[in-house]
Amino acid sequence: MLVIVGHPREGSLCDALAEQYSAGAREAGAALERLDLRALRFSRDVETEAMSRQRTEPDVERARRLVAWADHLVFVYPTWWGTMPSLLKGFLDRVLLPGFAFRHADNAFGYEGLLGGRTAHLITMMDTPPLAYRLLYRSPGHNAMRRATLGFCGIEPVRVTPLGPVLSSDAEQRRGWLERARLEGRRLRGAVPTPFERATRCLGSWLAALRLQFYPTTWLAYAIGAAAVAWPAAGFAALGSAAFWLGYLALFAIEAATVFTNEVFDYAADRGNGRYGPFNGGSRVIIEGRLSSRALGIGAGVAAAAAMLLALALAALTPAPPAASLTLLAALAIVAIGYTLPPLKLCYRTLGEADVGFTHGPAVLVCGWVFMGGAWDDPVPWLMGLPIALAALPSITLSNVPDRQADAAVDKLTIPARFGQRGAILFAMGATAAAAACAAIWPFLEPLPSVHGAVPFLALPHAAWLLWLLRRSLREHDVPRNMMTLMLAALTYVLPFIVPPFVALIAAG
Repeated sequence: MLVIVGHPREGSLCDALAEQYSAGAREAGAALERLDLRALRFSRDVETEAMSRQRTEPDVERARRLVAWADHLVFVYPTWWGTMPSLLKGFLDRVLLPGFAFRHADNAFGYEGLLGGRTAHLITMMDTPPLAYRLLYRSPGHNAMRRATLGFCGIEPVRVTPLGPVLSSDAEQRRGWLERARLEGRRLRGAVPTPFERATRCLGSWLAALRLQFYPTTWLAYAIGAAAVAWPAAGFAALGSAAFWLGYLALFAIEAATVFTNEVFDYAADRGNGRYGPFNGGSRVIIEGRLSSRALGIGAGVAAAAAMLLALALAALTPAPPAASLTLLAALAIVAIGYTLPPLKLCYRTLGEADVGFTHGPAVLVCGWVFMGGAWDDPVPWLMGLPIALAALPSITLSNVPDRQADAAVDKLTIPARFGQRGAILFAMGATAAAAACAAIWPFLEPLPSVHGAVPFLALPHAAWLLWLLRRSLREHDVPRNMMTLMLAALTYVLPFIVPPFVALIAAG
């Protein structure tokens, strides 16, 4: 543990708090070092254009060694003008340099923290009542330290103990604060998580592994299929049945088993991928040590078992022949989990993008149709799902563009890894144009429910925007500089194909 005291004056209340916290931590058995910043000799200003070129004073070098040594950092300082004193700010400016605390990276965030695996605790005195500081000023100093500084460098979680108001406090209140600091040191608050914190972290890791950002469009496509069976008489009523929700829970469990399996079998590619982001490179829960491969393998097995049990319950309630529902779910599970699971390993055979487009479009839409009593060989749900699959292909393909070098290194032959970045962008352009053609034609096709009338007015302008962005990206030799804009445009392209039909179908009921 490293205790850093950021008050510029000796004999302050911050000094006393740091002493009490340190005493409690030593009682708990912590190996502890302390830095009083006022005693250090260093320039607080970054005086050179590149921070790394400035002369490193011995005290700054020692501070970096102690930060690297520590598992837990405790900052004790006053809050002045809503944030930290200039002494502490200058210390952070000089100590947390690129190459030590963080590095510039090619991932979607542009940086990568290098101080991960550490936790921190802020103990700060203030004259503003802590509740007023939080509600009126929105905790600017806490946010700067917790998120923009320590969190940026990979340090998390960061606990905060605000104490105040100091000016109106009496001797008894100050004794209480000192005793609280000693107790928090003895509990190693923040360094040793409580059972509740461990449970919360574990839950957060599993939610990250689930990658819930990709589920809403699946649900909408499934709901469109369910509501379209008896359109216009069914509509909203179809979404209230037990069969509908049992079917969706079975699909959810299959998707969970798929993403957990992907994390395990894509580990080699993800580990070598320095260009990860919120929509590519996996959830990184194994790489960051938040969950083990074994835990995710067990999670995939539990999800698959849950899908089977839900499928059996669905077979008893669906108005469709049970064999049709069970066969459809089994086929979908094989294709979905086979994305990375041997022996299929579809994403290693340049079939991954088509697999995802199929399972997140026509397959789930047909599931909704069949579970509500429709025939699986009716062309209507397949035709309704086709433009959804085509509209999803650009985002699926583009999400693999930053990963292509890491994927190619392990023979994961996605479209970008096999055909290169330009080939992948041309493929995305073709899928975008094909989906736009469906948007223009579908409202006039006789077999389909007339719920696609608004689709062209939303899809065609979006297609034009996406094609313009893709065409500009053809000139890039490396990952496009506007990759995040491109990804957001591609990810949202599917919405014009699912939201208007969904609204029209539900409104009809």
